Amino acid sequence: MLLLARAGVLDRPAVQAWRTVCLAITVQALPFLILGTVLSGAINAFVPADLFTRVLPKRSALAVPVAGVAGAVLPGCECASVPVANSLIRRGVTPAAAFAFLLSAPAINPIVLTATAVAFPGNPAMVAARLVASLATAAVMGWLWLCFGKEKWLRPAVRHTGHQHGHSRWAEFRQGFQHDFLHAGGFLVLGAMAAATFNVAVPRSVLDAFSGSPWLSVLFLAGLAVLLAVCSEADAFVAASLTGFSPTARLAFMVVGPMVDLKLIALQAGTFGRAFAVRFSAATTVVAVAASALIGGALL
Repeated sequence: MLLLARAGVLDRPAVQAWRTVCLAITVQALPFLILGTVLSGAINAFVPADLFTRVLPKRSALAVPVAGVAGAVLPGCECASVPVANSLIRRGVTPAAAFAFLLSAPAINPIVLTATAVAFPGNPAMVAARLVASLATAAVMGWLWLCFGKEKWLRPAVRHTGHQHGHSRWAEFRQGFQHDFLHAGGFLVLGAMAAATFNVAVPRSVLDAFSGSPWLSVLFLAGLAVLLAVCSEADAFVAASLTGFSPTARLAFMVVGPMVDLKLIALQAGTFGRAFAVRFSAATTVVAVAASALIGGALL
């Protein structure tokens, strides 16, 4: 870094833009990552081990949509949902239900839906389309995991979970929070660096080349959502600014982004394993694009 600074490389406009975007993504996501790891540590230390298994339906197929709807209670972005889903799995919740929660929480919570309504004033159909398409994607992915998911793809990091008799709950909370935050924080930075590289390297003229085709615009904005890694609380304003694209394409941007982006893929890989992240992210992208096209075509 010192050699690059002396050579003047760090002062070039492209490098300064990269640095700004990377820092912006990290700072934007960091509070919600802290929220998620605090919730994860609290679940680990203070919540009875059998609470979630008692609250959710016994049948896994019914637990999936219930967990998806429950995602509305977590006021955070995708960075917060990964450690919480990991804690749910460790407390006995079926992985399919935890993954439905992971996908729905950053997309349908009240903060995100309110931001969408503000970004698209006078267009309640866009808010409804985002809610329905996101819930449908979360439920379908949970059911797909029930049918085709394999335990060998899911390899969470090994650490103690749950309260141990004779130990301080606050100490367990601190240890759980510290482990999850340090573990996920590094992957968040890697994802932010990848997203910043795309922002700087791809010229804006590329956006205009895809806006004319209805199907290509949907696929392009879905891919753009993955690469830009905008926090779900802010992505509606980015989508609203893409006025050259169809409403369905902008819906796909808002449905795919909170469920599959570079920083989220990195967080999933670090938490659940690379084999899981690759398969789950690819399948989620396909399901989210299909749900956006269907719901957008019907409501928008």
